[in-house]
Amino acid sequence: MEVLHEKFLRKLDQTPLNFSRSLIHEIHWEARLVGIKGARGVGKTTLMLQYIKQNLPQDQSTLYVSLDNIWFAANSLMALTDKFVKRGGRFLFLDEVHKYPNWSQELKNIYDDYPDLKVVFTGSSLLEILNARADLSRRAVIYSLQGLSFREYLNLTQGINLPIIRLAELLDKHQELAREIRKEVAPLAHFNAYLEAGYYPFFQEIPSLYLGRVEEVVNLILEIELPLLRKVEVAYVSKLKQLLQVIAQSVPFIPNVTKLSERIGVNRNTFITYLYFLQEANLTQHIYKDAKGITKMQKPDKLYLENTNLQFALGGNHTNTGNLRETFFVNQLNYAHTVEYAREGDFLIDHTYTFEVGGKNKTNKQIRTTDQSFVVADDLEIGLQEKIPLWLFGFLY
Repeated sequence: MEVLHEKFLRKLDQTPLNFSRSLIHEIHWEARLVGIKGARGVGKTTLMLQYIKQNLPQDQSTLYVSLDNIWFAANSLMALTDKFVKRGGRFLFLDEVHKYPNWSQELKNIYDDYPDLKVVFTGSSLLEILNARADLSRRAVIYSLQGLSFREYLNLTQGINLPIIRLAELLDKHQELAREIRKEVAPLAHFNAYLEAGYYPFFQEIPSLYLGRVEEVVNLILEIELPLLRKVEVAYVSKLKQLLQVIAQSVPFIPNVTKLSERIGVNRNTFITYLYFLQEANLTQHIYKDAKGITKMQKPDKLYLENTNLQFALGGNHTNTGNLRETFFVNQLNYAHTVEYAREGDFLIDHTYTFEVGGKNKTNKQIRTTDQSFVVADDLEIGLQEKIPLWLFGFLY
């Protein structure tokens, strides 16, 4: 255990505090069992370490470990926890729990056996909190960490502190809000850079290698996490990557399930199941006409990659502009709102607001008879009336 504690302190020393994700202020850290789910590379580890560095004693009462550490090949999590608690341990942080066999059962036992211990754990977005062997859903408070919003990207790169804007306020005061933001930063000067390479926090490390690293994230999810956690047959992994490339290069994608399943070489039901797994893994976003009644076996009405950086990593220079705009809009709204396929316009948000997404010359022709409808326009710095700049929707989280 001493070796793990030394590694933890070294990692803590290297953790920066100049920028923190907004989720760090929303998590109820006082809960006995907190889970943070998210795709690879979105910053779950940094989030935990920043919280420790800013709020907890850096002594024997606090420990961070990654469960993919080779130490766990010969040692159990339960044994570590028992030793940690007996030495005065109070705060245990567990990273990459999905890499540890039987993690959910052991976490349940730890929760039940050590009532004075607070545990925070992170894992893949594919993490199952509710399963047949150990139901953690009643014990754990679960949060999801998404990639950087456009607002967070600006705060990180420009050293500013722009606040979150709620959707109702954005729709009501978008012109005033855009003017206030423009006093701090020129949003359109940075928007395209964010769309291409600003979603995953590691974009600052070696910018020239960024898109290659994003593709590596995709490959690791397809080749390791989906086969391990969802039993996807390895033989279909290359076909699923081809599907992601097709989505990246298409106009906003309405899937023909029969043709696509034939192309991949699986039956229709298996294909729809695989689509569902891609969405769980934060590789795709699915839009339905009625989000309330969707099931795993329902065909999506529209299909997007999860974020715009994936489009550039997988689609290269063949990225479709209309697809790019809609992918950004859906990604930023999906975090805290219900996004549905609209009968008129492009999207229905929270069963109430209709949005048509396009370029700066887009009109409300398609939605003029629809109540509470808005045009979302790219390449527009400040909007007017019901026409709102696309970039401003990047301030919702």
